[in-house]
Amino acid sequence: MLSYRHAFHAGNFADVLKHIVLLEVLEYLAQKEKPFCVIDTHAGAGKYALDSDFALKTREFDGGIGQLWQRDDLPPSVANYVTMQKRFNSTKQLTRYAGSPLLIKQLLRAKDKLHLFELHSTEIGLLTTTMKHDKRICIEHADGLKNSLNLLPPLERRGLVFIDPSYEMKTDYDQVVKSLVQMHKRFATGTYVLWYPVIERERNQALENALKKSGIPNVQLFELGISADDSVRGMTANGVIVINPPWNLAATMQTILPWLAQILGQNGAGKFRVETLAAEK
Repeated sequence: MLSYRHAFHAGNFADVLKHIVLLEVLEYLAQKEKPFCVIDTHAGAGKYALDSDFALKTREFDGGIGQLWQRDDLPPSVANYVTMQKRFNSTKQLTRYAGSPLLIKQLLRAKDKLHLFELHSTEIGLLTTTMKHDKRICIEHADGLKNSLNLLPPLERRGLVFIDPSYEMKTDYDQVVKSLVQMHKRFATGTYVLWYPVIERERNQALENALKKSGIPNVQLFELGISADDSVRGMTANGVIVINPPWNLAATMQTILPWLAQILGQNGAGKFRVETLAAEK
């Protein structure tokens, strides 16, 4: 279908969660001198103008990063995320939002590599303009779930696969699990971060059960909700599932998720989950 444009949703509460986790994983990988590879399967446009007609039509950023922008009591991991976003805003006013490609680029070292996939015909042009002229970065106008398999295992033997579909098609919930199983067979030591929305809870439960049955070990789930589950209202929660997470990620999320649920939750309805879907072998 490919009608989804992330510009309508940039900086919302889902971006807050997924990008905090992304930065935590990247900083963990960067602790060792050995190079690493990052694959972003659904890269989007790379950056977004929050003063554009797209963003202003929904103003979803008001309920996400907008709630954090001027606070001086941010937990360290949240503060790191906000500080990173402030690099892309020339004034104290929040007008720009960096997507995953730009955030990843900030933490790449000289020998690290980044592979970006985007299938949308408009988004790929914007992404190419934003990320061009960097030899560490490869951009492909292709299906990231399918084509990223050709890159596994990466030459660096260390890395992250970041999977952030729009879930426009309901079959995406099944497809991401099938892709993760194939990826893990080729690169069992890699870290995988899968984002998901909560719109119809039954679909999320099916996704979780499929991962539990897949045999993939060392799987953790981190979820942030801003209101009670309600399929009529659209996305009320979102989460990330991490395979081979950094050893300290669960403890970090146990600290910041209650805080985020309180700050971003609507009318005191914020909620969170931290669960192990599969134990480490």
